[in-house]
Amino acid sequence: MLDLDFQLQRGEFRLQARLQLPTRGVTALFGRSGSGKTTLLRCLAGLERIEDGYLKFNSQVWQQGRYFVPLHQRPLGYVFQEASLFPHLSVRKNLLYGYQRTAKSERKLHPEEVTRLLGLEALLDHWPAQLSGGQRQRVALGRSLLTSPRLLLMDEPLASLDTTSKAEILPFLERLKEELEIPIIYVSHALEEVTRLADHLVVLDQGRVLAQGPLQELLTHPELPFTQTQEASSVLEAQVREADAGEGMTALEVEGQTLLISRCGLNEGQKTRVRLLARDVVLALKPPEAISLLNCLETRIVDIQSDPNPSQLLVRLQMGQQTLLARVSRRSVQRLPLGPGMKTFALIKGVAVD
Repeated sequence: MLDLDFQLQRGEFRLQARLQLPTRGVTALFGRSGSGKTTLLRCLAGLERIEDGYLKFNSQVWQQGRYFVPLHQRPLGYVFQEASLFPHLSVRKNLLYGYQRTAKSERKLHPEEVTRLLGLEALLDHWPAQLSGGQRQRVALGRSLLTSPRLLLMDEPLASLDTTSKAEILPFLERLKEELEIPIIYVSHALEEVTRLADHLVVLDQGRVLAQGPLQELLTHPELPFTQTQEASSVLEAQVREADAGEGMTALEVEGQTLLISRCGLNEGQKTRVRLLARDVVLALKPPEAISLLNCLETRIVDIQSDPNPSQLLVRLQMGQQTLLARVSRRSVQRLPLGPGMKTFALIKGVAVD
């Protein structure tokens, strides 16, 4: 467990954060620019020294009263927005920089493992100037991992990358999460990144903790801002049932039902997650026939919420232990009609699933 209590005043900005965070998986600090995400991360790293701050990582107290463990004595890695590689060193030597300065008894990760994990084998003899943005960030991540941190802090590592570079590095971050047991605190204001990577979510607003909890629970919570945007979505945990289901499709199992998606590169039995935009979910009272939509999932209506658009409503659906959102017109809700407790079928395009 990561226990923290920070109160920080910087001009007109005030950070007030008291949290208990899990030390498994990825915890995302999410919020708009200026909400305090990076400030909180700097407090965790020891880059901000706060009087009367408190920080305990598992059984180790890093800060309490006047007691303060400086950054270089905390077993953590920090990945910044910019890769900041040493330009005069090759990729290989950049990776080894932290490894060679880590005591042999403390080395938990080794160059061959990290190089494979991040797909850097073909780049080891390149210079930083020869790399794309995504490649540079992978090297920076690898350099941090080779210090064998017990906690990894990532400050908007994809913010400076273009769309192509982001798409390149996200699968490596997913692989990192799956294969390593290092807890990660991940700062981002991009919902797409958060839904791909995070297990636990902390929502910050003007320096205050607005909410925290499991990602799926907060994304579909009617009192949080996620459901009130055009990007309102839900995340479903799934397992690959059939990696090649024909015609370039992959078959997933979600709560005992089949979901066909157009994503490639998955292996049978692999756990994955999918993001569904509420506007891409269509509701029916019975399974349709002769329709191009590939997916028909049996669900039950939890409740129906208002929407910023007065012509629309947001329907929360239960599918097993998971929650799905559908944005439908107010007219459709009245015409069917739809109400809490009703069995419905969620119709989803295979190509609409992220």
